[in-house]
Amino acid sequence: MQRILVVEDEMQIARTLRDYLEVAGYEVTIVGDGGAALASARGEHPDLVVLDLGLPTIDGLDVARELRRTATTPIVMLTARGEESDRIVGLELGADDYLVKPFSPKELVARVRAVLRRTSGATVGAEVLRAAGVEVDLPKRRARVDGRTVDLTPTEFQLLVTMIREPGRVFTRAQLQDSLHGVAIESYDRAIDAHVKNLRRKIEPEVGHPRYVLTVHGVGYRFTDD
Repeated sequence: MQRILVVEDEMQIARTLRDYLEVAGYEVTIVGDGGAALASARGEHPDLVVLDLGLPTIDGLDVARELRRTATTPIVMLTARGEESDRIVGLELGADDYLVKPFSPKELVARVRAVLRRTSGATVGAEVLRAAGVEVDLPKRRARVDGRTVDLTPTEFQLLVTMIREPGRVFTRAQLQDSLHGVAIESYDRAIDAHVKNLRRKIEPEVGHPRYVLTVHGVGYRFTDD
């Protein structure tokens, strides 16, 4: 059974999320502050973290930053902060998805399922994809660049898989969003931009001059076919 860590200081919300996630078949642990979140994540190694940004003692963004220093555990952010800048900061720290309060618990379950599918979903087509010095081993969920293993989050890995399957093909942001979620979920263009920025930071020799993931201005992105 997959384990979910819910980090939420509003206990009524936390219990509601626990109930919905348990009905969906997940084992759930609830903590109410950032320090307990980091301790639980390190000790229990959950399969996914549902992380509220408005936490006491340690801010949720700081929790996400610390988690990303040592692990690629999927993170779904919860936030009452509707400003786009807050969402962008969270995504650029490595969060896989976000929900703005108030939200439906059923939507949260759908988001959790979609993110976990990126972690353990069945592979389709070739098991090892190679292009321009980048190798993606689907069964092992491992990526290498010029022989160097890179640690990618589930979202970053799926984004790379989608593009490297068809080098040279231009993907719109909407198409990349669909490839990540597998279902129609409202998002916004800059979420994909944030994920691409994180991916480039890990695989590009020079982030400012991308060699692999190229921008097609006004449209989206493509993996190099050179």
